[in-house]
Amino acid sequence: MAAKTFEKGNVAIAKAAVAAGCKYYFGYPITPQSDIPEYLSGVLPGVGGQFVQAESEIAAINMLLGAGSTGKRAMTSSSSPGISLKQEGISYMAGSEIPGLIVNIQRSGPGLGGISPSQGDYFQATRGGGHGDYRILVLAPATVQEMYDLTILAFELSDKYRMPAMVLADAMLGMMKEPLEEWIPKQAEEDKSSWALSGAKGRERRKIKSLFLGDGELAEHNWKMLEHYREVEAKETRVKIEVHDDCELAVVAFGSAARIAKSAVDRLNDEGRNIGMVRPITVWPFPYKEIRELAEKDIPFLTVELNVGQMVEDVRLSVEGRSKVSFAGYPPGYLPSPDEIYEEITKLLDKKD
Repeated sequence: MAAKTFEKGNVAIAKAAVAAGCKYYFGYPITPQSDIPEYLSGVLPGVGGQFVQAESEIAAINMLLGAGSTGKRAMTSSSSPGISLKQEGISYMAGSEIPGLIVNIQRSGPGLGGISPSQGDYFQATRGGGHGDYRILVLAPATVQEMYDLTILAFELSDKYRMPAMVLADAMLGMMKEPLEEWIPKQAEEDKSSWALSGAKGRERRKIKSLFLGDGELAEHNWKMLEHYREVEAKETRVKIEVHDDCELAVVAFGSAARIAKSAVDRLNDEGRNIGMVRPITVWPFPYKEIRELAEKDIPFLTVELNVGQMVEDVRLSVEGRSKVSFAGYPPGYLPSPDEIYEEITKLLDKKD
């Protein structure tokens, strides 16, 4: 039976990591994600794991690369500017096809910005963030329960596809408390014996690398990775769609912005309107196909984000001009109320009517 507790989102992530079999954590403190290393520093040694407070974010991501190359479940976490410092290491992990979990509890930016919630790291997360042609899996929870559930899923997908995975949340989700049902996954870890570095005694030496200098070797590697990413897009896209027949407008939002928008959508539907809701759960792979199918029904969209306009570009790419896409953005340092989003939707409905 699942244990029921009342937890912060950050603690839910840390508890999920332990439940998923993560034994190694490497990180550096930064607000508002420091509950994660604080919790794991006390728990991991007691379950046969290791907690390392690295000297920097750069050191932490390279420790994750090393642990991941041995096939061990490992993770790091940080908040926006700290994730920026990890980008080179994430690119090396992707290029070397090494699994591992990165958690980003987003704070305000650019620069030092502030510690308030933001969704300003969407481009960084979904476009790779570092150098080269690569992607990482990016899951965007909207509740404390999903902080737990999607952390476990991120570990499983990272192992399955041998690529880094990220849980992309923000200060609001990280610091808020909600009921949580803890559970232990039953699925066995992926067999990594064919590639993980474990010492070469009794077998030929292996190399895990991202340096390819032979004629045509790097091009071949990049094409192979692209084929791999297309498989992930086909099999692992996740989205929650609440759109009924004769929908007047569909709101697209992820994470904490989706929570706020959902209150506005529910209020309008209670008043007799027909407003839909689309919440990407994986923001990479993004649900292009699912949104395109709604656009083919001539449903207009309103994208709501805690930034000045990032995911809206993916919504427009999905729609491909088939229907109208509007945007309501709220830069960091300010959280909109459901009433404000209600007013944005009402304005669009009035124009349509």
